[in-house]
Amino acid sequence: MKAETLKRLIEANPFQPFSVNLADGRALKVPHRDFISPSPNFRRLTVWHQDDSCDFVDLMLVIGFHLEKPQRNGHGRRKATK
Repeated sequence: MKAETLKRLIEANPFQPFSVNLADGRALKVPHRDFISPSPNFRRLTVWHQDDSCDFVDLMLVIGFHLEKPQRNGHGRRKATK
């Protein structure tokens, strides 16, 4: 089930940033699909960070995923005209 959810998150169009929540309490942020690399069988994944470091994660240690709130681009509200 986690592998299917992860695959849907990675392939979502448009992509929505998410976090991978681990059993040790850490949350690894995935700001773009280029920052996560699952193994072919989705049992392990590599999560890359902005500084080019990475974490190697066994999917068995993942307790869930958290979708980040979509960022507003300023086009969502219209100003009232007088």
